Amino acid sequence: MTPDGNGRSGPEGHTTARTDAMPDPDMQCAGFRQARLARKTALIEDYVELIDDLLHEGQEARQVDIAARLGVSQPTVAKMLVRLEADGLVTRRPYRGIFLTEAGHDMAGQSRERHHTVERFLRALGVSEVNARIDAEGMEHYVGTETLDAFRHALDAGLADFVRSRLKKTD
Repeated sequence: MTPDGNGRSGPEGHTTARTDAMPDPDMQCAGFRQARLARKTALIEDYVELIDDLLHEGQEARQVDIAARLGVSQPTVAKMLVRLEADGLVTRRPYRGIFLTEAGHDMAGQSRERHHTVERFLRALGVSEVNARIDAEGMEHYVGTETLDAFRHALDAGLADFVRSRLKKTD
């Protein structure tokens, strides 16, 4: 911030004028509330979606497999499974692995659809397959319904073709 409070220090100490105004307090609050909710549910959705993926691959969803794929310890997975079971998203059977309840299947399907939409949108913008997949893994939890609908509309309207044609014109 500059001494007069009207700008902020940019690269190499250059001052840039602030062009954006503070949002309305209610709007700003709604944005922060949505981000907190997304942070709270992102981990749950990741677990449920992974369990569903493992089951669809014909594998058992076992604690050791979940830990390996999420890059966390087995005790961390065990704690989350207790929470998921208490939330009615999974059931566990001794020596038989983890299974999703109907609510768990629904959550996994919704999360997968959001992920797929975000990934397709990023790919349409020209993001590489690897980066689109990685970025969509985080973004899917933070994108609201209206934005997802806009992504789908843009994709259905031929966003990928439009971006490709614009890139060819700049080459």
